[in-house]
Amino acid sequence: MDWTDRAAAEEARKGNQLAFRVLVERHSRAVFRLAFRMTGNEQDAEDMVQETFLRAFKQLHRFDGRASFGTWVYRIAANCSLDLIRARRVRGERQPGLDTAASPDPSPERVTRSRQLAGILDHALEQLTEAERTAFLLRHYEGCNIDQIAKVLGVGNSAAKHSVFRAVQKLRGALEPAWGGAK
Repeated sequence: MDWTDRAAAEEARKGNQLAFRVLVERHSRAVFRLAFRMTGNEQDAEDMVQETFLRAFKQLHRFDGRASFGTWVYRIAANCSLDLIRARRVRGERQPGLDTAASPDPSPERVTRSRQLAGILDHALEQLTEAERTAFLLRHYEGCNIDQIAKVLGVGNSAAKHSVFRAVQKLRGALEPAWGGAK
């Protein structure tokens, strides 16, 4: 069946498992990308996808359609990922590095430089606040607009813009010395 997200969510609320499966299939890749960027680990990201859709299913009665289903489920995914990151900090675990896949057949110098910059970027991302990191990843990795970011973070548009701006400024400051000040 060809449901819109809103119609599929309504059907899923009525107990239609096929409708919920449609939502999972439609949004699981985007949720995985967000979770992977936030957790830095493929296995954790897969776990976060499962946790996200489990929570979404349990809270489906709370989805009121004011935001798109995709935005609503992104917020759940961001919260699941942040919960995992917080738990790691409490346990004293280090955040795994983000995926830094290089282009095909790079030179050894480029691979070395990419790894150095990836390490600096990973460390810089860890230093951002949760809101800044989430806003940055949604904007620059997932292509979300400010309205979507604001809804995921549960803040106004100006606060979302400010979070993206602060994240970019902090990351730029962290990367500039390694980049050699080149523009």
